[in-house]
Amino acid sequence: MSQKVAVLGTGKIGEALLSGMLRAGWAPADLLVTARRPERAEELRTRYGVNPVTNTEAAKTADTLILTVKPQDMGTLLDELAPHLPADRLVVSGAAGIPTSFFEERLTPGTPVVRVMTNTPALVDEAMSVISAGSHATEQHLAHAEEIFGGVGKTLRVPESQQDACTALSGSGPAYFFYLVEAMTDAGILLGLPRDKAHELIVQSAIGAAVMLRDSGEHPVRLRENVTSPAGTTINAIRELENHGVRAALIAALEAARDRSRELASGKKD
Repeated sequence: MSQKVAVLGTGKIGEALLSGMLRAGWAPADLLVTARRPERAEELRTRYGVNPVTNTEAAKTADTLILTVKPQDMGTLLDELAPHLPADRLVVSGAAGIPTSFFEERLTPGTPVVRVMTNTPALVDEAMSVISAGSHATEQHLAHAEEIFGGVGKTLRVPESQQDACTALSGSGPAYFFYLVEAMTDAGILLGLPRDKAHELIVQSAIGAAVMLRDSGEHPVRLRENVTSPAGTTINAIRELENHGVRAALIAALEAARDRSRELASGKKD
C-alpha cells in the first residue's frame, strides 16, 4: 500500500471509496484527492488528513488515478490529464457507460485502464463493484483495483461487454429497491399503519430477505415458495403483482437503463 492513489472528482462515491481505503489500512499520506471547489478540497483534507492536489499534480505524482467525475465531464478531464500522465500509471474509470477504449485513445499509448462500476452502498461498505480490464491492463492491475474497491464491499470481474448490463442491474440497482420500499411504505399507510412502523417492518424484512438470498444458497424461487402457502395471503399478493405486469415492467426498466448506459458511451446527454 505504499503506492500513491489519487481520487479525481471526489463526490459521494469518491469520498466513500476514500474512507473505505483508509479503513482498509491505506495511509492518508499515500492518498491524493481533487475537487472542483477549493472548499470541498479543504473539507476532505480536514476530515481525512489526505492531500488535495490539482488534476495535473495528480497525473504527475500518483501511481493510480481513480476517475469519478460524471461521464459528460470525462473528455475534458482526460484532455487535462493526457499531457502529464506517463504510460505506466494505472487509470481506473468509475464513469457509467464509457468504454476503456475511450480512455486508451486519449492517453499515452499503452496506458493500462480498468473500468469499474460500483454503487451507492459503498457509503456503508456494502457496494457491488464490477471490474473489467482494458487492452493494456494486466492481472496485477485488476488485482490492484480489487484491493481498492474491496474496501467498500464486494468485487466481481466481468468482460467489458457485460458492463452496461451490470450498470443496469447493480449500478442503478439500489434505486429500484428504494423505489420498492417507498411504494410498500405507502401501501402500509393505506392499510392503516403509521409511516415509521411501516418503514421499520419493510426495511427489516428486506435485510432479512437479502441475507437469506446471500447465505442460504437457495434459488429465489424456492425461497419465495417457502413463504407462499396454498390459498394464502402471499399468493394473492403475487397474483396481483403478475396481473399488473410488475415482472415485465422490471425487465423493461433494466433494458432502458442498459440502453441509457450505451447512449452515455456515445456522448448523448439527453
